Amino acid sequence: KTIRSAVQNGSHPGPPQEDLFQPTSVIALFVLNKEVDLLFIQKADGKGYAWANQMAFPGGHKEKKDRSTRETALRELSEEMGINRENVEVIGSVGHFQTINSKDIEAWVGVWNQKDVIEHDTSEISRVFKIPLKYLIDLHKKKEFHRNVPNVMQLTYPYEDVEIWGVTGKILHHLIEILLKDS
Repeated sequence: KTIRSAVQNGSHPGPPQEDLFQPTSVIALFVLNKEVDLLFIQKADGKGYAWANQMAFPGGHKEKKDRSTRETALRELSEEMGINRENVEVIGSVGHFQTINSKDIEAWVGVWNQKDVIEHDTSEISRVFKIPLKYLIDLHKKKEFHRNVPNVMQLTYPYEDVEIWGVTGKILHHLIEILLKDS
């Protein structure tokens, strides 16, 4: 099953009630090499920064100039990582995910053709990771997450010296579930 059909034909969480959450968006970028990788960032370690050192997908808050959260995700990708929108094929949205601090994150999925050199904004991002999709799917199965939604404290995906958790873990869980839907 392809990433495209999983994203476009999957059932995804809908948006929350209007005005209760600040609209934000992220993009889960697939990188197609010998194996398929997913691109993650580790947030910078800023004093007082709520997301310091957390693993995330690139993204941010919707600005007035953004026509949609899709536009937000592509703008943030360019600002944070130097990846140009014309080098990303956006496949679609995998739905809305809310945070405990009243953010509604619409998660987009895309494929990056790797024609840019990643130059991340060090004030926002400390590191960029390409994590093999196979590793994440194998871990998902090993931790018995397939067809099971663990509580937020159990929903973790460790990788090297970091851990994907929280809303990024919820988005990753949903993404892997739609990829595994018919398996």
